[in-house]
Amino acid sequence: MANGKFVTYLRVSTQKQGTSGLGLEAQREAVTGYLNGGAWTLLGEFVEIETGKGSNALEKRPQLRAALALAKKEGATLLIAKLDRLARNVHFVTGLMETGVDFKAADMPHADKVMIQMYAVMAEWERDQISTRTKAALAAAKARGVALGKAGRANLISVHAAQSEKADAFAQRLAGVLAGFKVRGLTQRAMVEELNAIGVRTPRGGAWSLVQVQRALARQ
Repeated sequence: MANGKFVTYLRVSTQKQGTSGLGLEAQREAVTGYLNGGAWTLLGEFVEIETGKGSNALEKRPQLRAALALAKKEGATLLIAKLDRLARNVHFVTGLMETGVDFKAADMPHADKVMIQMYAVMAEWERDQISTRTKAALAAAKARGVALGKAGRANLISVHAAQSEKADAFAQRLAGVLAGFKVRGLTQRAMVEELNAIGVRTPRGGAWSLVQVQRALARQ
C-alpha cells in the first residue's frame, strides 16, 4: 500500500510510440496499480519521448531532470512503471541513485538499491549480448557473400527484437510460478532446483540455471 508523495515518470523510446500512446497507457496502468490504496499524493506526471542511448542519458532527458528536481524539492518519491524504462546502463542507474532522490519501480516494489543495481547489471549484460549476437550474425552473413544494406541489417535487428519479446512473454507466463516460489521464501538457487524438479523447461527447452532464473525474474 503506497503512502507519501510521488512524482511519476513515463518514457517511450520513439516519436511514433509517443504519438500513438503505445506503451504509455500500460505504464500508467502499472503506476496506478502500485498507488492503489494508501494515503498518497501525486505531485505530477512527466512523459519523455527519446532514445536514451549513451552513458549521459540523464542529460538527454529533460523531463526526467524536471521530475527529479520536483521530487527532490518536495521530498517525494520518483515512481516509474519498469526499471528498464530508465536505462539498461549500470553507470546511469548508479548516477540516478546518487542524486539522493528515492525512486521505486512498480514492477519491483520491494527492491532495495542493491537489488536494483543487480538488475541493471543483468539488463546491461543482456543488451550487450543482443548487440554481440547481431554483429556476429552480420559478420557471418557477410562471410557467406550476402550483401547487407540497411534493409538486411534492419531485418536481423528485428529478429533479435522478436526473440527478446518472446522471452518477455515466456517470463510473464511463468510469473505465477515464480510468485509462488517467493511466497514460500525460496532462494533463487532453490527456484532453479524446483523448476527442474517439476519438469518446467526454459524457452529453449533446456534445464534451468541460476542466471536463467535471474533473467526471468528481471523480465517481470
